[in-house]
Amino acid sequence: MPNTPHNLLEELEPVVAENLDRHLSMAQEWHPHDYIPWSEGRDFAFLGGEDWSPEQSRLSETAKAAMFTNLLTEDNLPSYHREIATRFGRDGAWGTWVGRWTAEENRHGIAMRDYLVVTRGVDPVELERARMDYMTSGYDSGDKTALEAVAYVSFQELATRVSHRNTGKVTGDPVADKMLARISKDENLHMVFYRNIVDAALDIAPDETMRAIADEVIGFEMPGATMAGFRRSSMMIAKAGIYDLRLHHDDVIMPVLRHWNVFEREGLGHVGEQAREKLATFLEGLDAQATKFVDRRAENRAREAARNGGAPDTDIAS
Repeated sequence: MPNTPHNLLEELEPVVAENLDRHLSMAQEWHPHDYIPWSEGRDFAFLGGEDWSPEQSRLSETAKAAMFTNLLTEDNLPSYHREIATRFGRDGAWGTWVGRWTAEENRHGIAMRDYLVVTRGVDPVELERARMDYMTSGYDSGDKTALEAVAYVSFQELATRVSHRNTGKVTGDPVADKMLARISKDENLHMVFYRNIVDAALDIAPDETMRAIADEVIGFEMPGATMAGFRRSSMMIAKAGIYDLRLHHDDVIMPVLRHWNVFEREGLGHVGEQAREKLATFLEGLDAQATKFVDRRAENRAREAARNGGAPDTDIAS
């Protein structure tokens, strides 16, 4: 008899407890205020200082777009908390994890916002208006089951890690790079937690889990996809090599699938085999799309360099 979502959550409880203990033993305490260059701060006009103007930022347009998008995504934490608390519950090891994860994630938005405001990296008025709009609309993952949700976040946490890490590199600022590297460590530990839960679910309910994995890979979207201006910003980010289809395929999807031995795993029924075949077909297409995108980007960069007399565009990461 197949596991219902409720039964599966109960069966996974010991695995959650074990991985919660593992997470707590590996998580390192850190404080957002340690990563902010407070000496650069000064008053804005409301208190007699000077309001923001574009020339005050030392970030490239690409770095601004990436930092802006990443921060707004982190800002929607109340919605994400609601999503996982609703699906995983607030009792036992699941509930403890929901609270701990939320507390750790909250540091990310604090650190990033303080950095951008103190260094005047982006327009704080535009940032606050965008935050109000995005948090008001919130995030809704639809009718995902708990199994689909945990499969989704296994990929999403890693995708966020990659995006933050690469954003740090393109800022050209050692302070921002160090801050985002620290945030990326949290995201990686979160990914490992969720990845291990799905690994156990594959043993308990292989067909249902394989179908959830296939559905989440095929329909994957970053949580910020509904953000105003997300498409334009994501194209800038992709063109800069911060997060693109190649990275999504090679550094996010495939490492997780390999960890689960998705294509070597035995014991699947008809539903699981069908889902795995569908997943394999999709990945072939994704790989081809990624190759096409990278080739086209290289051609565009070559043309840009030729227009600039052989010098590459300084706003594009190599």
